[in-house]
Amino acid sequence: MTRYLRHAAACVAVAVALVACAKPPAGTRTLQFWTIGREGEAVAKLLPEFEREHPGLHVEVQQLPLTAAHQKLLTAYAGDSTPDLTQVGNTWVPEMVALEAIEPLDTRVAASKVVDPTDYFPAIWSTNVIDGHLYGVPWYVDTRLLFYRKDLLARVGYDHPPRDWAEWQAMMVKLAQPRGTTYGVLLPTNEFEQLLALALQQDDPLLRDGGRYGNFRSAGFKKALAFYVSIFKDQQAPMMTNVGVGNPWAAFGQGFYAFYLSGPWNIGEFRHRLPPAQQGDWGTVALPGPNGPGASNAGGSSLVIFRRSQHKDDAWALIEFLSRPAIQERFYQILGDMPPRRSSWEAPALKDDDKATAFRDQLDRAKPTPPVAEWERIVTEMQLVAAQAAHGDLTVDEAAAEMDRRADRLLEKRRWMLDHGHKASP
Repeated sequence: MTRYLRHAAACVAVAVALVACAKPPAGTRTLQFWTIGREGEAVAKLLPEFEREHPGLHVEVQQLPLTAAHQKLLTAYAGDSTPDLTQVGNTWVPEMVALEAIEPLDTRVAASKVVDPTDYFPAIWSTNVIDGHLYGVPWYVDTRLLFYRKDLLARVGYDHPPRDWAEWQAMMVKLAQPRGTTYGVLLPTNEFEQLLALALQQDDPLLRDGGRYGNFRSAGFKKALAFYVSIFKDQQAPMMTNVGVGNPWAAFGQGFYAFYLSGPWNIGEFRHRLPPAQQGDWGTVALPGPNGPGASNAGGSSLVIFRRSQHKDDAWALIEFLSRPAIQERFYQILGDMPPRRSSWEAPALKDDDKATAFRDQLDRAKPTPPVAEWERIVTEMQLVAAQAAHGDLTVDEAAAEMDRRADRLLEKRRWMLDHGHKASP
């Protein structure tokens, strides 16, 4: 869900209904579809075609701001006023399932001639599978990789991006000279995605015992945390939040840092914000891992149907429409959201874009986060503690122990429910 942060400033403080001024004709069925951020504006451009294919059906799109979307969905559930279908961040799916708010989709997918599970990136698809049942269909994907300055690397003797952690760190040592004025990489200390990606490159899971306890004291996570902390300790990254850095695109263009671990929306941002003379100076590459190509997070957004919907067949028809490769291609061209289906990546707009193809490469090595309702709170606590370690206030061992302590506290109710034979609740 975190990729929405870039939309927050653009969203209004209240939900905005994106509906035509004229009322639909009498007898028309109305399908309520909630979206979050700019996706609502983009999908509204695709809906006239869907409505032409389905006479008598009108889609009413309501756009929720990021800052209120989660609470709005929970309030709607509690008040029995949910829409027919909605967009949710794939880390929200476990919570919606625990509430029994959304419809299982296994039967519909099995009968579908459009939604083909084998065509989706496996890690992205798996974020919608809870206890063996499918509850959402991926709408678009988000993962993290490296944006990098080719010219700055060439200046310190490299004609290729990093291929593993050791080479990446060697590059950053050379790039971060003189120390304290230029840096190898930007890792905002209030963003968890960067450390999460490094942790997902390890074999050890982030939670253990069926999601009952934190596993941050595992050897794998401590290896990732130690690498992360060392970057700050050696002054290869500035000790800054994303607020402190101000304009990360200008800083990247000015050479304040040479690597930026970020997501797909920044392709458009760098193309728009950097001058034409610098467009050949930067590229994208899949994340290096400890010993070669590394994994990254399987983020993004999915489409789900609420159990209380009175128009489930119509809602599924819209999900199928938005899942067509040709429609996903158009959605990408309108907004830049990357498609979750491999076949959609055959579109020239993606296949012929060297900045986008690195994301295609990374998606084959994406890994899902633990499918528990408490995960977003856990990962937030993880980053708060990691920032303390980066500042030197905690050792790696102390930080890992504190992360486990906080995670175990957040998972206390889940443990009780599971240990007493109940379904885990949010």
